[in-house]
Amino acid sequence: MPGKIVIVSQYFAPDPTTTATYVTAIANGLTTDSEVLVISGTAHSSAAAAGFRVVEVASWTPQKGAVLRRAIAMLWLSAKMLVATLRHVGRDDVVLCVTTPFALPYPVALATKLRKARAVLLIYDLYPEALIMAGLVRPRSLVAKVIRFANGLLFPALDAIITIGRDVEALLLAYSNVVKRNIHFIPNWPLLPIRYREISAAKPFRAFPDKLVVGLSGNLGFTHSAATVFEAARLLKDEQNIHFMLSGWGSGWTQLTGLYAATPLPNVTLVDRVPESELEAFLAAADVWVIPYRRNVVGVSVPSRIYNLLAVGRPVIVTAEAGSEAALMLKEENIGWVARPEDPRDLADAIRSAAADRQETLAKSKRAALAAQKYTADRAIDRYRQVVGDIMNSVR
Repeated sequence: MPGKIVIVSQYFAPDPTTTATYVTAIANGLTTDSEVLVISGTAHSSAAAAGFRVVEVASWTPQKGAVLRRAIAMLWLSAKMLVATLRHVGRDDVVLCVTTPFALPYPVALATKLRKARAVLLIYDLYPEALIMAGLVRPRSLVAKVIRFANGLLFPALDAIITIGRDVEALLLAYSNVVKRNIHFIPNWPLLPIRYREISAAKPFRAFPDKLVVGLSGNLGFTHSAATVFEAARLLKDEQNIHFMLSGWGSGWTQLTGLYAATPLPNVTLVDRVPESELEAFLAAADVWVIPYRRNVVGVSVPSRIYNLLAVGRPVIVTAEAGSEAALMLKEENIGWVARPEDPRDLADAIRSAAADRQETLAKSKRAALAAQKYTADRAIDRYRQVVGDIMNSVR
């Protein structure tokens, strides 16, 4: 009897996070070929099930500032997921686990191997690199060494590793016994309809008809440098043809609003977090969008928000190293600019370039919408079906 596909993730519908949205879509897509069971850490996930079963594991999510409590909650959830995996996974199954929380894959992979099933890991963020980048642990600390040791046991034992950025591969291959053929790059996709949106002063949020509007939006977490954007705006405050429209949430947004309160800038407008129902109109209101990464982002984090920006036909300025996934995409498609991370002057220069040649910026906008056609949900789901299907066929 053929086995089933088991997806293990803390986040699943109806959770509103991007991770939950993508994982739910993957679960729906995989039902085409096999029975699917989801082990979810999100309450009321069963209501979102369409053609598959859901096992809910109660989770506890303390506030972000409570580091110790969050660590305890993560370990407790991981232990409960281990028990659930042992209970529901059989010999011929394929288990797809997501790196949220980052401790989850280790017990899930252990339970999978104990059940003699096949294990696939979907990497959204790579650890300990993400923790190091956030300044939470030091590169040579005991915590970093323990995680790397655990990775050295985990990665070679997996039947497949799926990454959403090409820049992750080199970091994975640095571990001994990890083979290139087991690593599969499957990018995320836009969550908005793909088509170029005309820029018009008559549209919502567009209050600056004659200026280049530079936008910032989304979760500004530990991988982002909101201060870089604010400092670039300060450097450009006397340039009458450029205006900043900034929105978001997270720790970086708190920092940015604090900077604005201390030093208000005439070329900056702060916008409250935009509801999902208005996101499309908001993204179409700017001429160009900024994704401000901190240093050492290569292989650590991939900006899923970039796909929605391309979908509405807007070029992007990313502050990141040249080898990062976002930088590679922008250069290959000629749909944006890459500035040095945490370098406000370089970011300001990129914005000046966008303002100085509005025709080229418009051309990049239209190319962005075309490029978005390469990153569709159908293409991504087909790749997931192929990777998981190949593993299932190998055990029959």
